Amino acid sequence: MHNESFNIFQWLLLLFIAFSCNTKKAEPHQGLKEPGKRWSEERANQWYEQQPWLVGANFNPSTAINQLEFWQAETFDPETIDRELSWSASLGMNCHRVYLHNLLWNQDSIGFLQRIDQYLEISERYKLKTMLVLLDDVWDPYPRLGRQPDPKPHVHNSGWVQAPGAQILGDSTRHHELKGYVKGVLSHFANDQRVIAWDLYNEPDNTNKKKYQDIEDKHLYSLALLKKVFAWAREIDPSQPLTAGLWKPDHENWAYADSLQFLERFMLLNSDVISFHAYDEDPAVVSKKINDLKTYNRPLLCTEYLARGVNNTFENLLPLFKENEVAAINWGLVAGKTNTMYPWSSWRETFTAEPELWHHDILRKDGTPFKQEEVDFIKQVTHSN
Repeated sequence: MHNESFNIFQWLLLLFIAFSCNTKKAEPHQGLKEPGKRWSEERANQWYEQQPWLVGANFNPSTAINQLEFWQAETFDPETIDRELSWSASLGMNCHRVYLHNLLWNQDSIGFLQRIDQYLEISERYKLKTMLVLLDDVWDPYPRLGRQPDPKPHVHNSGWVQAPGAQILGDSTRHHELKGYVKGVLSHFANDQRVIAWDLYNEPDNTNKKKYQDIEDKHLYSLALLKKVFAWAREIDPSQPLTAGLWKPDHENWAYADSLQFLERFMLLNSDVISFHAYDEDPAVVSKKINDLKTYNRPLLCTEYLARGVNNTFENLLPLFKENEVAAINWGLVAGKTNTMYPWSSWRETFTAEPELWHHDILRKDGTPFKQEEVDFIKQVTHSN
């Protein structure tokens, strides 16, 4: 019986092989997509020519202390999002930069994508485009799902969390755990016109000035992960440009990539469009950054600025960005649980009341401005497009 069954199996296998040989052979790579490449200067500039002057804010609803509270099903707040995005549109803004988190994908990938889609539907209602941020090296390196902590009174960003955080970032054998998240989110929105760009990794190698017990040699792990994330994103090859922003405040000469540290050089030479942060005290320094980066002949996007306490203001920078056709995305729209109206120094100085001069943010929770003259100025600049 055993031998008879074996002979029947062989006979069936031979029939299958014979049949397969008589069918048309598939092309070697049929159904497989070749990995994408960095956009050419021409493609990047053609994309930018099709956009209006991009101006907006890093958006987090006032009811969320961090990315997790923003997006988790229990705390996702479309009513607040709708209200606050309407205020943004009234200022003349047309885009927002919005942070995601890998833990949200692990928790409920389908629900997470649905909530992103719901957010984008609200944004589209107000003609607002969105730059999505996938990873982040800033603030608490130990993110946890579930109920998020209450804000520490008067402390800037006391509850913001890193993505993926120290446990995965500091173990290169675990970096692959992020592949499904990165490729899943990118592929889902790869051709979505409501998404204007992808910021793959915010401020890699930010050690948070020892505010937390972060990982050692962070720059090595951040660079290793950054390379993987770019590779995964290129495999998806979305219709929107990829970027990772230069951010270190000790400004180097960005015009010469070979003189930069490995991490900055990689970001600069692999981004389709060049993004950067500009919290500098002197507008002349920001102007130099812009002129340095113009040498790469690619669109420029300032994805973070506004630190009023060091004279980094809308009045000083918005005209500069507009004149040089640089996208301008400030930090913060509505003051809320992130407490970013307080300065970075609130981590070492004690505040007992709202600061006289806000650090970030533009509006209060009821929609009234921190400073009416400032809002009038923003409207003047944005509505004169």
